[in-house]
Amino acid sequence: MFTGRVLVTLAVLRLQIPHAALAVMYGVHRSTVTRAVREVRPLLAGRGYATPQGQRPRTLADVFAYAAACGITLRIDGSEIQVRRPPACRPGRRAFVSGKKKMNTIKFTKVCDQNGRTLWDGTFRPGRQHDQTALQTDGIDDLLGQFPDVTCEMDAGYRGLHRDHPGG
Repeated sequence: MFTGRVLVTLAVLRLQIPHAALAVMYGVHRSTVTRAVREVRPLLAGRGYATPQGQRPRTLADVFAYAAACGITLRIDGSEIQVRRPPACRPGRRAFVSGKKKMNTIKFTKVCDQNGRTLWDGTFRPGRQHDQTALQTDGIDDLLGQFPDVTCEMDAGYRGLHRDHPGG
């Protein structure tokens, strides 16, 4: 059905669910999902819902190169999700306790464009680590030095980056 094809296409575009997983969910072959996405995507673009074409950036350096080439403003933020408490025998168990949320969490860094489209998710780490420390270990600080023409929007947790890279 057409509505199923549209839903599959939206799931691929919005949530980046693999075609094979959607094929299992809908009880069809993976090539059917691929064909549905290929057919519905131009219809969405014709209605004014243009979707990005081509390869997605795989690394953080690719994201910065893409932003420099296309003049995109990046939005960088860290977030945390609650997780189950690690087993008692696991070393480093206390590292998962977030000082902000007072519970076991895992933090991650998300990079979006100015329209809110996710370009990169990565660097999952224990919840105790501060966002500023994570950005330095991820290499975002170095990438801002390599790509000085890339502008970034960040929250108050990244005050050091604003000080070190005033243009970014």
